Amino acid sequence: MFNSPLPAASDLPTTGRLVRSTVIALAVAAGLLVTVVMPSEYAVDPTGVGRVLGLQQMGEIKIALANEALADSQPVLPTVAAPIVFTRPVEPAPAIATAKAAEAAPVKNPGAAAPMVKSNKMQVNLKPGEGTEIKLEMVEGAKVRYQWTSTGDVNFDTHGEPYNGKQGYFHSYSKGKQVSSDTGEFAAKFDGTHGWFWRNRGSAPVTISLATSGEYSNVKQ
Repeated sequence: MFNSPLPAASDLPTTGRLVRSTVIALAVAAGLLVTVVMPSEYAVDPTGVGRVLGLQQMGEIKIALANEALADSQPVLPTVAAPIVFTRPVEPAPAIATAKAAEAAPVKNPGAAAPMVKSNKMQVNLKPGEGTEIKLEMVEGAKVRYQWTSTGDVNFDTHGEPYNGKQGYFHSYSKGKQVSSDTGEFAAKFDGTHGWFWRNRGSAPVTISLATSGEYSNVKQ
């Protein structure tokens, strides 16, 4: 019987080489986890590389799809749309009365700036089977009024996600299946992004028009 010769001791890797190879492998795995896996799977991008490579957007779409699947599995109560009512701004009080009121009222947070009231109109086009979302950056307690219409029936979920919330956590304000419009108002439950996700389950393209008015800083589309 032929026996292969045993390798010489000099041919075997030393303990130092094995340790170095293990450290290098762990470093590469950690780098891939932070720059590729976390942005593409969980929309978490601590280094910013995932957004540059387009991986974080992929993760956000995956999370939105998961939220939609969860929403589809839950029963939906019919909602009645109500028109947006824009109130007339209140005339400012005289300067003397305003100054006296400011002196009498305690200041809760001197460093906080008054929320900005904004209005926006946006449109998105969805092919059959396609989904997208529009989010507003809002602080807790901020309110927004909205109205959207679609040229065809779509599924939607109006929800919010906190900036530093647990992975996959969101709060749903309203949702529906195969509807062409929705109108309402909500107050942000927490600091984060709040808005709408739509999915076109029909066989023809649709155009969604959204109008918003309220207290928010930025629009993410």
